[in-house]
Formats: sequence, structure tokens, C-alpha cells
Amino acid sequence: MLVVAGFSLYLYHVFVVFLCLTQFKEISFAYEVLSNPEKKELYDRYGEQGLREGGGGGPGMDDIFSHIFGGGLFGFMGGQGNRSRNGGRRRGEDMVHPLKVSLEDLYNGKTTKLQLSKNVLCSSCNGQGGKTGAVQKCSTCRGRGMRIMIRQLAPGMVQQMQSVCTDCNGEGEVISEKDRCKKCEGKKVVKEVKILEVHVDKGMKHGQKITFGGEADQAPGVEPGDIVLVLQEKEHETFKREKNDLFINHKIGLVEALCGFQFTLKHLDGRQIVIKYPAGKVIEPGSVRVVRGEGMPQYRNPFEKGDLYVKFDVQFPDNNWISPEKLTELEDMLPSRPEPPIITGDTEEVDLQDYDVSQSSTSGGRREAYNDSSDDESGHHGPGVQCAHQ
Repeated sequence: MLVVAGFSLYLYHVFVVFLCLTQFKEISFAYEVLSNPEKKELYDRYGEQGLREGGGGGPGMDDIFSHIFGGGLFGFMGGQGNRSRNGGRRRGEDMVHPLKVSLEDLYNGKTTKLQLSKNVLCSSCNGQGGKTGAVQKCSTCRGRGMRIMIRQLAPGMVQQMQSVCTDCNGEGEVISEKDRCKKCEGKKVVKEVKILEVHVDKGMKHGQKITFGGEADQAPGVEPGDIVLVLQEKEHETFKREKNDLFINHKIGLVEALCGFQFTLKHLDGRQIVIKYPAGKVIEPGSVRVVRGEGMPQYRNPFEKGDLYVKFDVQFPDNNWISPEKLTELEDMLPSRPEPPIITGDTEEVDLQDYDVSQSSTSGGRREAYNDSSDDESGHHGPGVQCAHQ
């Protein structure tokens, strides 16, 4: 506990020193500018950024701490700060590609080959771009790959613009024409066709990713990224998928809905399965029945499957499909009608007719005209009729 407390106190003192040195650096920088006529004029014309670009930035914070701790801000920690900032290679970007698959592919599994073009390090120059020692730091951008230009808009007002260095194309390095590699022409990488063997496992889903580690573009000093394939499931004309379950729609006639049926379905693996439903059990329009264990296989557990759901669309016969005599016989076989309600008082008998969509706008127009005339603020109820005022 004493060691921990002592180390915490030490960190606190370091932090206090850091704050004091930060303020001291700002004060020293301001004094240095004000006391130097050339730097003061540069500051007045281009601002602080222009002054720093001109080399008047003063000592950096790491320079100050190097005098105190012997090697940067985190030198007292055994150089761990430098390793965390500079250690290891920068990782390249991943290459993401869509891979279209059918529902049959996801049900049965599939192995396919995919051809891709990517950058690889040039074998002739080992990714150096030319002879050993031919690579030089770009003198125009000082190896930064970017050029910073400062333009004065008005006294005391400047504009800073940053653009890619045209001399080195943003790489920060240049190679003379005579020293460039003949194979890669100084680019350090060449194009190569890569053929990947892709395994689509049973039960995989739309949007699932298949990753090939370290197979993306190569570049000098950069750890290659991954090639990522994203599965894109194509729409199926018969089956719909939801997780591990499958759904289909099936049409049946009225006699099948009442008297039972069987039909054959070609499954995603090519099997012909016969689906039966017993007589006497009625299928209502829009009802759903299930076949257990005939859905999608589970990912990495293909012997376990979801279920198959069948939604029924009952097709009723057209008008005049049966004679009145047969209709009477059919009514005798069907469940009896409910008893008619007892009606008291005045009644009026009307006929229920077929509905025609084309007539709805005409009927609506008549109702609208009637409503408009009845709601007239002038008190008129119909053309030429006026309410008598008492």
C-alpha cells in the first residue's frame, strides 16, 4: 500500500510539473516572438501557424521533458510511451465484397471459387520500389506527403490550404527514374489475381460474413487487412425464410378445405415431400399449419432444423357452379343453418348485390352532393327550397 501511495504521489507531482511546463512554454514562446522583430513581423502577417511553419515553433514538449526525465514525457516508465505510439505496423483497410447466394446454397451448403485482384509487394524489389538506397525523402513536402500553402487575405488574416504533394503523389518519398524497379515502376506493389475457395456452410444467414485474414491489399510497412465476404441472399419464388423457419403459401379448393387433401412439395434439397391433411378437419381461409423439422438447418448444427409453415389460400367456386337440386342436397350434408331471428314491428326486405368498384366513385359523389346541400349555411335544403322562418 505504501508503494502504491508513493507511486500515485509521484504521478501527481509529474502532472503538476507538466502543467507548469505547458504554461512556461506558452509564455516563453510569446516572449520569444515579441522580442524578435523578424518573428513578430511573420506572426503579424501569417499568424501562429505561419510562424511555426517558418521554424519558429520553439522547443517541443517532449524536448523539455527529455531534459528532466531523460527520454520523453513517459521516459520514467521505461520507454513504454514510445512503444505504444510507434511500435507495431499500421494495419491496412479490409476489402469487403458482397457474395450472392441462393436459398438452396444456404440450405445445402456450397463451395465456390472467387477470383479477386489485389496489390502484392513487388518480388523484384522486395517492395522498395527500386535499388537499395534509391528511395529518398521528398524535399518538397519534407516527407509528409502533403503541402501546406499560406495565403494572406488581409492584414492579420491568412488562409491555410493543404494539398497532396504532386512531386511524390502523397507518398513522401521519391525515386529517380534510372533507379526505379522495372517491374513495378517504382510503385512497390503489383496487381495479382487471387483465387479464394469459399465455403458457405449449411444454415448461414443473409448478411453473415466470411473472413479471409490478411488477404487484402499489401503495402510496404503495412499489415494487410482482411478480405470480408458478405452473404446476400437472393429472393426465392416459393420459400420465405425467417431465422431457421421456412414459410410457403399454398392454394386449395373448397372441397379440399372441407374434405382433406394431399399435395407434393419440392424441397430446397430436391426431395419431393408429400404433405397430407385428413378429411373432416376444416382448413379456414388464411389459416396456417406446420410441418415440424422441415425448415432450415441450424448453423454449425445442421442435423437440427427449424419448421416449415404453410399458409392456405382457400379458393371458393364461381357463381352457378351447382344446380339448385344439388345445392339442396349439399345443404342437407352441411351443418344446419342457425335459426332465423324473431322480427317484430315493420320490416323491409332488400337484396344484397355484387359490389362493383367502378360504381363507388358515383355513389360517393351523390352522397357528397347531398351532404354539401344539407350543410349550406344559408339555410337551403336542396335547390329552390328554403326553410320558412317563424
